[in-house]
Amino acid sequence: MSLDLVDTAGFDAVNDAVAYWLLPTPRGALHGFSAPEPNPMQRAVQALLAGHEAMELAQWRQEHDRAGRMLQQLRERQWVQLLRRPVPAPDVRLADFAQHVIAPLSGERRAVLASDSGFCLGQSGLTQELAETLAAAAADYSAFAQRQARRGWEGAQRVAFHSDPDMLLPDWSFVPFWVDGTGYWLVLAGEPLLNNLAMIELVWSIRLAGARFAAPL
Repeated sequence: MSLDLVDTAGFDAVNDAVAYWLLPTPRGALHGFSAPEPNPMQRAVQALLAGHEAMELAQWRQEHDRAGRMLQQLRERQWVQLLRRPVPAPDVRLADFAQHVIAPLSGERRAVLASDSGFCLGQSGLTQELAETLAAAAADYSAFAQRQARRGWEGAQRVAFHSDPDMLLPDWSFVPFWVDGTGYWLVLAGEPLLNNLAMIELVWSIRLAGARFAAPL
């Protein structure tokens, strides 16, 4: 994915006579899809990845930000980026996810995409047996997190596992996200590289694929 970005200061100099387009940043995609029940700000971010190309700024404002405050809030959190021209949605077939989208999110290029029910939807750099084991572990942790939330503790959200007693770099990180109410987990070996355009491609492609992606490949 190649982006023709407008400088950050360009948000303040937007000319209504000129067309601009808006996309989430990788950070915006990660946070915008980080809850099963998104709040208004998260829904506004998710709307940017609903079509087959980046959403025009004027259209997004008309539908989600008539008062003009939402854009400012998203800018402050560095959740959105302004483009000079439209960007098409990624043309990534589901079978290609492991190689082109999931792998770059792991410092070791070893990763699993799992459903929150434990299906391995894609993997890179692992044996199928280990990938399925990690997908099952993600489902177990998902159930654990849900139990803690019912008890009133919202802290059980993401988890990392370390073999090094110093706990400097995780062996595995488990990162949940939700697309249109369906839960998924990224299981990433080594350093998690989530501030990556691949994060945008991942949630955008899943969203366009819809229900077809909920079934195991």
